Amino acid sequence: MPPERVEEQGGAVRPVAFEAKIRDPREAARWLAGLARPLVFTNGVFDILHRGHVAYLARARGEGASLLVALNSDASARRLAKGPGRPINPLADRLAVVAALEAVSAVTWFEEDTPEELIARCKPDVLVKGGDWPVERIVGAQAVLARGGRVLSIPFEHERSTTALVQRIRGTIAP
Repeated sequence: MPPERVEEQGGAVRPVAFEAKIRDPREAARWLAGLARPLVFTNGVFDILHRGHVAYLARARGEGASLLVALNSDASARRLAKGPGRPINPLADRLAVVAALEAVSAVTWFEEDTPEELIARCKPDVLVKGGDWPVERIVGAQAVLARGGRVLSIPFEHERSTTALVQRIRGTIAP
């Protein structure tokens, strides 16, 4: 998924700086070496970014030297059955928005239903998910723990939900 380009005066095109953080998962062996350790890994759809997401990602980054965020592809997100018309934003847009966050060192994606294979390739030192995920249900936890890493469920600081936000926008729940 190539980054979008910005046209400048004279027709020259250059990527926005943060787009360099978007990494192709098929080339993980090449770019993983450039991420400082300890490496923190998290994943999700991150469809419509809200305060809960950015607080969570900042806390996750605080657990290591770099933060790798893996996004569900559009097809993978649809299989999660988060609601009709989801994801709202296509993968390229979600990658760019997450890459723009200061806390994020790199962002990639996965096509499968879970990021288990990607976690195995990345070998993170710390694996994190949001507070609604008990550690024992976090995909990839056993492999990370077996390598001596840590697995954390970060409590929510701000009760926010993209699903609830979409419902509010569509007028199906009260503000």
